Amino acid sequence: MEGGIPEADMSAFRECLALSHKNPYVLRLAFSAGIGGLLFGYDTGVISGALLYIRDEFKAVDRKTWLQEAIVSMALAGAIIGASVGGWINDRFGRRIAILLADALFFIGSVIMSAATSPAILIVGRVFVGLGVGMASMASPLYISEASPTRVRGALVSLNSFLITGGQFLSYLINLAFTNAKGSWRWMLGVAAVPALIQIILMFSLPESPRWLYRKGREEEAKAILKRIYPPQDVEGEIQALKESVDTEIKEAETSEKISMIKLLKTTAVRRGLYAGMGLQIFQQFVGINTVMYYSPTIVQLAGFASNRTALLLSLITSGLNAFGSILSIYFIDKTGRKKLALISLCGVVFSLAVLTVAFRESEVHSPMVSSIQTSHFNTTCPDYKAAINPGEWSCMKCLKASPSCGFCAADDKLLPGACLISNDTTKHQCGNDHRAWYTRGCPSKYGWVALIGLALYIIFFSPGMGTVPWVVNSEIYPLRYRGVCGGMASTTVWVSNLIVSQSFLSLTQAIGTAWTFMMFGIIAVVAIFFVIIFVPETKGVPMEEVEKMLEQRSVQLKFWKKRDSASAKY
Repeated sequence: MEGGIPEADMSAFRECLALSHKNPYVLRLAFSAGIGGLLFGYDTGVISGALLYIRDEFKAVDRKTWLQEAIVSMALAGAIIGASVGGWINDRFGRRIAILLADALFFIGSVIMSAATSPAILIVGRVFVGLGVGMASMASPLYISEASPTRVRGALVSLNSFLITGGQFLSYLINLAFTNAKGSWRWMLGVAAVPALIQIILMFSLPESPRWLYRKGREEEAKAILKRIYPPQDVEGEIQALKESVDTEIKEAETSEKISMIKLLKTTAVRRGLYAGMGLQIFQQFVGINTVMYYSPTIVQLAGFASNRTALLLSLITSGLNAFGSILSIYFIDKTGRKKLALISLCGVVFSLAVLTVAFRESEVHSPMVSSIQTSHFNTTCPDYKAAINPGEWSCMKCLKASPSCGFCAADDKLLPGACLISNDTTKHQCGNDHRAWYTRGCPSKYGWVALIGLALYIIFFSPGMGTVPWVVNSEIYPLRYRGVCGGMASTTVWVSNLIVSQSFLSLTQAIGTAWTFMMFGIIAVVAIFFVIIFVPETKGVPMEEVEKMLEQRSVQLKFWKKRDSASAKY
């Protein structure tokens, strides 16, 4: 596609693999910078498992939902700041320095988290990690893009996305490895310092981006790097192309400085591009994807699987499906088209969320009853149950919702009546001594496997479509001279939306129940389907230079069921 990053099709990937013997230096550049994506993905996944053990060590975290949400979402708050400052650092000091700074912040944050003696110190560590994640999310793909041969640029930039999902999968493996270790969560969070340190060492031996060097007037250094990246016969042509591109970019930057935000929004093509681009990013987050990624083991426990290890093992499947889906998207994104793929994805997401809603609702309604006889076997009866007027009507779910200080000790047959007890380590140990399962999140249920199937279907449908389409559309839909500012607005939208959803998920499950929370996500997904039909054009096969013309011609039609006129029908 003219004027942009080449599409990462399968031929590009084959040529990319051929670089391993033709020019391994290029792969070294890409993999070294791509560790930033691995760290990004690792942090996203590791906190979901570590949170289970953080709750066990810090009782305040276990009892206060807002503390759990703060531990997860403070990294996102840091990422918003990191991404905002990262753009300036990238331009002022270079891509390589930005990556090194991101690694340093990540390393410091990992050390602080692993040594944390209180939730407050843990949150400080999460902010440091978030700052690093925000910077790396911009610097790594930018460095790879500018230090890659044109033919394989799309494939090598996509490598960063693979490493993000690979980092998530790795985090679940690391979580599982340390489940029985002393100070398990400290190891889980501290291990992230290792790849950060490795990237620091590697980046010290690598050059700066040739594009950045050329723009800063260091032309000879840029040419020397280009000679190592490209075959001899292509070098002169690439140097000339880089010179022309940088000159054009500087002229566009000078022009764009004179454009106010009001004028930007008054421009029809830009406004319609922002409707589609920012809208897709908002819906990507508000259909609940990052609640699944950040809280996956917790959701598994809410489905009735009490063991931390079991929850992590089942969550590993979710992470693996997410990585598999990102690979599928490479094939389908150009074959199916952006808009159609998003619609298929959203329809599947609605169905999956409906399955999750029904499964969790049935689990809540049919949770095991509390037996006064079973409860009397222990000396630690839950005070709320003891003071209840109608204890005979109490179920496991009512016991858990009565107070954060109550837990449920299941009978030998988990679906039979159990005991409602005070939630502490002594009671948990006593319950375990009788070979019973101890529940503080969800309740035993015969519908738990249905919930897991719904969770797997959700990832299978989401990942190849809504996981990829918003990013691809945002890279294509804005007119060339506005792409920088519009891309920045869309990125900020993602982080803010992610923060809102992650900060509110556990509170919502407590306030209205897990079933209704997933139903709410399902309703948002239905709205998203209509949004895509009405506001999002098909950008497949549209050259970058024609995007502006396409947006100006394409009118927003609220009566989407009516046939468009021939001029705009293809969009």
